[in-house]
Amino acid sequence: MVLTGKTAVVTGAAMGIGKAITEILLQNGAKVVLLDVNETAAKSLLEDLRKQHGQDRTLFLSCNVESEEQIKAAFQKTVETFGGIDILCNNAGILNEGEWEKTVSINLLGVIRSTYASLQHMNKLTGGRGGVIVNTASMAGLGPLLSCPVYTATKHGVVGFTRAMAAASAASGYGIRYNVICPSFVQTELLDNITLKLGQFSHLEDATQQLVEVLGILTPSEVAQCVFELVTDETKNGEALMIFPKGKQYITFPSMQ
Repeated sequence: MVLTGKTAVVTGAAMGIGKAITEILLQNGAKVVLLDVNETAAKSLLEDLRKQHGQDRTLFLSCNVESEEQIKAAFQKTVETFGGIDILCNNAGILNEGEWEKTVSINLLGVIRSTYASLQHMNKLTGGRGGVIVNTASMAGLGPLLSCPVYTATKHGVVGFTRAMAAASAASGYGIRYNVICPSFVQTELLDNITLKLGQFSHLEDATQQLVEVLGILTPSEVAQCVFELVTDETKNGEALMIFPKGKQYITFPSMQ
């Protein structure tokens, strides 16, 4: 997929991985709509991006992925502004074992809400142009993060949902590819505050820190580069890409047939 002239929507776009995804998409010619609840950070980023890329290729919309109404309104505004949606990056997420229901609502249900809402605009069967959706999971979506059982569950859910949607789209003729990234620890606010968000598993703080030291830490731009690969490589559908500082690997899952 050549990004020039394409329109992308990025959730959790104001900081961290979402910011890096937004930047790499813009650098390669796409128009990008930033969705986030952090209006201060988003508006500051938007100002910088418009200085670099012009006034007409970016748009910020305040949007909480826990709200189906806000998501639908944001997608509708995107279509009205840029004429359609070609790319969706479901990136918004939190880690908070103490508020586990909110973690499920944002990390997993938010991805499902946005994905289903996007079908109205992207599905070739209903007049859309098709495109690609890349979801942000985690290495915790492939194996357990011992101090974060609920976070682990949500990210496993994102991986499973992505793969099932990819198969459903291919079988149904939606014209939409679905892929998922599974990065290890990334230098973001989420990582900075991880030890404060372990809830009843705070006694496993040291074990978590040891894991960080063993695995190392990715930069958001390294993760965004992998998102870019999954967006642009049209052979990729239903892929889960595991990303570590030492390299990346596409995951081979057991066959269901």
